[in-house]
Amino acid sequence: MTAPSPQDLFVHHVLFYTPARASEADKAKLLEGLHILRGIPSIQLSHIGTPAATHRDVIERTYTYSWLCFFASAQDEESYQTHPLHDEFRTTYAPYWEKVVIYDAIGPTYGSKPAQQVGDVEGR
Repeated sequence: MTAPSPQDLFVHHVLFYTPARASEADKAKLLEGLHILRGIPSIQLSHIGTPAATHRDVIERTYTYSWLCFFASAQDEESYQTHPLHDEFRTTYAPYWEKVVIYDAIGPTYGSKPAQQVGDVEGR
């Protein structure tokens, strides 16, 4: 594995699983905490989601909330991890989840469209 380049984007994706006995109020409290995390300045872009209504065998749909955020660098993500709001979130909102799964990734960014559209034929 090579060292990240300065253009690499750091992606932090967390899946939160609430206990089966969690009430709607409990879930709302966890959601409240996720919205507070959005205030951490090193986050370039964030997304809070719930499982989509897709039903394929390979799709994980048992989590309650997905927290996805993008950072300009691994150093910015580390700043997020040590930010007081993040510490407060872990302390205050941990009772509202029973499990978290985290995926961190780093790599280059790409535009929203590929250079050549699928189905294009050269020479047309």
